[in-house]
Amino acid sequence: MDYEALAEKEVVERVIGALAERGVTAELVNNRAEALERLKALIPKSASIMNGSSRTLEEIGFVDYVKSGKHSWNNLHQAILDEKDPQKQSELRKQSVLSDYYLGSVHGVAETGEMVIASNSGSQLPHIVFTSPNLLFVVGTQKIVPNLEAAIRRVREYVLPREDKHMKSMGASGSAISKLLIFEKEPDFMKRTVRVIFVQEKLGF
Repeated sequence: MDYEALAEKEVVERVIGALAERGVTAELVNNRAEALERLKALIPKSASIMNGSSRTLEEIGFVDYVKSGKHSWNNLHQAILDEKDPQKQSELRKQSVLSDYYLGSVHGVAETGEMVIASNSGSQLPHIVFTSPNLLFVVGTQKIVPNLEAAIRRVREYVLPREDKHMKSMGASGSAISKLLIFEKEPDFMKRTVRVIFVQEKLGF
């Protein structure tokens, strides 16, 4: 399977429909610049934000934009990075799971609507499964695959080797799949907003 081929727009539209039935709102934009502008428009002023490590957010310019300070959001991630005391940093990281908005990506999206997210530390998973009331995922359409089995296979065969190589290039020991999340749906009673911004560009792993 070609894990880097962009999905046809007809396929994306079908996935958007499948996600809607699972309580997830999705849309399609043409490129990374449009994706960044959508994020800026969707996050209210003064909202607290948290993001996980994400190649996709880096590639659309979101990480640099947040670092620039040219916004009015409360950037919890930067506060964690700025804190040098390990104990205080740990407390800030725990508190960050209550962010108003969590931003990231996913590693595979099935045409049937399931999303798959792999993690080593699991630090982003509390936001995704429960604590953050608003989730924003930016996803290149090359991550769309026919079914859940293919989405999991994509994580193991394609994403992990590239993430492992990337981490080693930065001086780390590598990466591993310690936790694997299958996002089946968002129940109505949770009263959360989950949104996927599909981008018709290859982004991330």
